Amino acid sequence: MRGGAPVLLWRAALLAALLCGVGLLPWLSHTDPALTVLRARSAERAPTPEVLDAIRAGLGLDAGPVRLLGDWLGGLLHGDAGRSWISGAEVTPAVLQALGTSLLLMGAALAVAAVTASAVCARTLWLGAAGRLDERRSAGTGSAVLATLPDFLTASVLASVVGVQLGWLPALGWYGPRWMLLPALSLGLPAGALLGRMLDDLLPGAFAEPWALAAAARGTHGRSVARRALRRCVPGLLPNVGLFVVGLTGGAVAVEQVFDIPGLGRLSLQAAVAQDLPVLQAGTLALVVLAAAVGGLARLTARLLTGPALRDGALPSLHRPAPSRRTTAPLLYGGPLLAVIVSGLARDPLALDTTARLRSPSRAHPFGTDALGRDVLARVGHGALDTLAPAAAVSAAALVLGVLLGLLPRLSGPLVDTVNAVPPVLAALLVTAVAGGGPATPALAVTAVAWTPLAAHTSALLRQERATAHLAATRGLGAGPLRLLRDELLPAVLPPVLRHALLRLPGVALSLAALGFLGLGAQPPSPEWGLLLAENQPYAERAPWASLAPAAALALLGAVAVTAGGGVRWPRAPRMRRRRA
Repeated sequence: MRGGAPVLLWRAALLAALLCGVGLLPWLSHTDPALTVLRARSAERAPTPEVLDAIRAGLGLDAGPVRLLGDWLGGLLHGDAGRSWISGAEVTPAVLQALGTSLLLMGAALAVAAVTASAVCARTLWLGAAGRLDERRSAGTGSAVLATLPDFLTASVLASVVGVQLGWLPALGWYGPRWMLLPALSLGLPAGALLGRMLDDLLPGAFAEPWALAAAARGTHGRSVARRALRRCVPGLLPNVGLFVVGLTGGAVAVEQVFDIPGLGRLSLQAAVAQDLPVLQAGTLALVVLAAAVGGLARLTARLLTGPALRDGALPSLHRPAPSRRTTAPLLYGGPLLAVIVSGLARDPLALDTTARLRSPSRAHPFGTDALGRDVLARVGHGALDTLAPAAAVSAAALVLGVLLGLLPRLSGPLVDTVNAVPPVLAALLVTAVAGGGPATPALAVTAVAWTPLAAHTSALLRQERATAHLAATRGLGAGPLRLLRDELLPAVLPPVLRHALLRLPGVALSLAALGFLGLGAQPPSPEWGLLLAENQPYAERAPWASLAPAAALALLGAVAVTAGGGVRWPRAPRMRRRRA
């Protein structure tokens, strides 16, 4: 409570800065809002000075951006979010209706994610309940493949195969529960795979805690021990669950576009492109309020699940320093990926052959051809550098930012909630408006939002690790803050966060590619993998190989990252090794 007022002021300052940035977006990007509004209203009408002056007068643009922002905030205090610059309709009913649709879709997606996460960690729970965790092999390959599935590709495949070809479920519209299943699967499968992998990473530590060993020795039923182990691990994941809730509400733009769902993400995209500032500001405000509410609820639930042990410093540590485990799994998945890249580098990725459009895989074209007759294998091979190098750089920067800010939870908590509430399209537009266009703009835009889940993960683990009994004992023996950070906190927090960052590496690559639609990222004829997915997505029904090849490459990349990260451990200090010997 003593630190509540500064945090509240910091959150209010962030909200004000975000709303001001959105309100000043046309002027920051050096575009004429009157011209953008005219194009959105009527593309055929000539932008004469008289027409533009009439639009400026009607919208009050002559008063300047500061006056417009002040009038909008003043109306907001009376419950009036203004009228749309494009349609002239009231903003509040449209935003609330879109928010309700997105919340329904988010709830269904979270249900799918919960089932998926349960399936991912079911074997570890069963082995832990039976006291046979030594039989547990390195996990995460299957979940890595699921987590790397791009939502727009999954949505397109489900819509074309399940909805159109098989006719099992409706593929377009939003008219009832049956229309909710396919988009919920598209959003929930990757999210559940990622959360399940993170939970599976924590469970072995919970089963190795003294209370679990004592319960097993006393003859407590394995199911009861498994339930308590699950409860022990969930608080460390709740902040990331909160981030997924907000992300699935406002960030499901591609899925809402594919399935024609009138949600808040799609509404924000249309408002951002048309620079319909009242709609964009109201939608952003709704997402920020939702993020603050969900973040506070997640933190409160984590405290309730942990109980008085968090206050009394009586928690055991879930993460103990351990030597790295050698595994050949990264070579098993990295070998085929390297072979594909090397084979593709020997071919021409830009050679056109219009007589060989959408050819199926053959000896001449092992991965087939695309809509322009270009060899897909060549484009996958040559696109590896354009995909892997920026994704690795952004992931490294996001990891450093996430850990540093996660070590300062009072500073990073409100910042995480605010940044995560910004739709990806709006984040890219804001970064472009401030930094300008250029080759570094996509990396800056993705880095601006990619650090948030890592910071939330770091803060959650740090909060629990600070409440451990061994940390209190070490502090009582005279250890200072720097020594506690170096020898106790970082060894417990960094390995799981690093494995989390590796799991998100393919998703970062796809986020960089998605900016190509805004003219900020890779542009044709670049063979970047995400752009290959976007280019070949309309032909997924006629030529699935053109989309499956880059998707398989991203899946192999995810498998390599996760299996390599499974052996990440904090090395024991020489003094600890000598003491143990």
